[in-house]
Amino acid sequence: MIGAQVFVEPGQTSEETEQWFKMMKENGMTICRIRMFESYMHKQDGSWDFSLFDRAFKMAEKYDIKVMGTFFPATDKTDIGGWKFPKDNEQLNSFSEYIKQLVLHFKQFKSLYAWVLINEPGGGLQNNEFAREMRLEWNKQNPQPEYLPNGYPVLVDLQEYRFKRYMTSWMLKWIADEVRKSDQNVNLHVNNHAIFSNFQEYDFPYWRTFLTSLGGSAHASWHFGQFKRDEYALAMSANSEILLSGAGNLPWFMTELQGGNNTFSGMNAMCPTKEEIIQWLWTVIGSEGKGGIFWSLNPRASGIESGEWALLDFQNQPTDRVQAISELSHCINENAKLFGSLKKVETGVNLLYIRESQWTEDIITGGLKAATDGRKTELSDLLGYFQSFSEMGITPNIKAWEEFDFNKNDYRGTIIILANQIAIPNAYTSVLENFVSKGGQLIADGLTGYYDENVHNSMLTGFSLKKLFGGEISEYCFIDSVKQFSLVGCNESVPGYGWKGFIKPMPQSLILSKEGDKILASSAKFGKGEVIWVPSLLGTAARKEGSKPLSTWLMKVCKVQVPFQFSAFQKGLLMKTLKSDDGYLTIIVNKSKEKKVLVITKQDSKLISSLLFANFGGAVSGSQLTIHPEETIVVYWK
Repeated sequence: MIGAQVFVEPGQTSEETEQWFKMMKENGMTICRIRMFESYMHKQDGSWDFSLFDRAFKMAEKYDIKVMGTFFPATDKTDIGGWKFPKDNEQLNSFSEYIKQLVLHFKQFKSLYAWVLINEPGGGLQNNEFAREMRLEWNKQNPQPEYLPNGYPVLVDLQEYRFKRYMTSWMLKWIADEVRKSDQNVNLHVNNHAIFSNFQEYDFPYWRTFLTSLGGSAHASWHFGQFKRDEYALAMSANSEILLSGAGNLPWFMTELQGGNNTFSGMNAMCPTKEEIIQWLWTVIGSEGKGGIFWSLNPRASGIESGEWALLDFQNQPTDRVQAISELSHCINENAKLFGSLKKVETGVNLLYIRESQWTEDIITGGLKAATDGRKTELSDLLGYFQSFSEMGITPNIKAWEEFDFNKNDYRGTIIILANQIAIPNAYTSVLENFVSKGGQLIADGLTGYYDENVHNSMLTGFSLKKLFGGEISEYCFIDSVKQFSLVGCNESVPGYGWKGFIKPMPQSLILSKEGDKILASSAKFGKGEVIWVPSLLGTAARKEGSKPLSTWLMKVCKVQVPFQFSAFQKGLLMKTLKSDDGYLTIIVNKSKEKKVLVITKQDSKLISSLLFANFGGAVSGSQLTIHPEETIVVYWK
């Protein structure tokens, strides 16, 4: 499902509306999203006038376009994103009536596909009457302990973070329940946003209980601030992997992708190229996404963001970005059966993030300029590992702790990487021990395990991971420049950043790196598996210095078995691999500045390659691939 936001506002003509839907149909777009402004429907006398939006829904039916309506209750004229929580119960009740009115009215249209519960949940909880009442009730069920069982006092309060996460889910479930009062069958969807920071508020496994699909907003200019522009395809890949894991058995697709120029909005001004449009869509599809919706088809004419973001120009004519979407859509339609059966190939590599780690990092670095020296990393260390695997043509999973399946009997061939997860709840120790003892491989770096879930220093209150890790830390020392670690089993050194930890190993541990008599890295067997421990920010250093050394080391220590990968490290490239009913699909993006001629290593030598898509004349011959700068190539292996 590929499409765009049709921005509906007073002043538009019926001819314009029809022109937009006709243009979508002609260019292979089959779905649109419409922001359902209460302020354009709910009149001052209390009556409702749906005619402006009825016109759009009728045109959608005429041109066979599905509509996702986004609830957008009345808000300030300058509020471009909409409020996430009501200020009081009166506003909540008003929202309930608005939902009832829309659901009952628009269910008559065959074009209605889904309701988007609220635009971009995450953040936005204010200290107002509604939040205070909810917090009082929540506190009764979630009291903060004063002391740990071993006697240490609880002095840092993370309850605010826990409450915000609870409220985000509560609000979405409340909206879903309101819809179900009037329509039991319509699809329900939500588009989270700014995933690399807002992940700490999201509880995707719970959301699955009331959604029918999961989505997200991935505006490069708003949401990819941790990445350079030539890394936006990598950012889209990581964003997509987080959503794929969060969706579980539900389908997912990217609800918002940047379609045009952000003239004055966003963090970084840019206009996507037609090549980037193709890269982003194929990357989403390569992460098992069902498609993407661009923000937006036509630019809004009024208010903040007017004239921005659109796929069409000011004369309502399609740009080259529309042509790019059309070409991609044509490829998918020509191979509809193939694309209907695709599933991501499991790599066995799992980058896990723990919310308590992010909450702890937030609170202990609050007010400090800590974003550039290794003290406030968010997901940057994890993303360094993601990049290091990606440039070998391997896409790891990115999962929240609770999304990983810890209930298997055998974890041979499965890898968990805890990249600078500074706070690990004590209850997770036994879970990790079970994973490793059953054959799993665990890699931990940075300050992983430095705190417990209540911000106690685990080095002092009892390092519960000591037996599993095969040692404990005597001291962490800050390093203000990149340090090269010579690791046993790797011919070239691996850069680390921010910290070096001095390990006091247990007798059974193997020393991987030393500095004089100080031990900087170790490994330990535990049951049928092993733990590799390098207490420095290897992923962060890879992001700063280049990922080839870390990639080389990971390929040596990780027993990754995948059907396809690059035969050698490829800076600036990524490959997504999917399994079909009778073969495989690989999607390769070249963000380097050079034409590349490379070899893809495949496990099954009998597979024959055929080219499905290449937008710059790239080619495949056997296992050899030729790909130009900014090109995306799609290869079918059968």
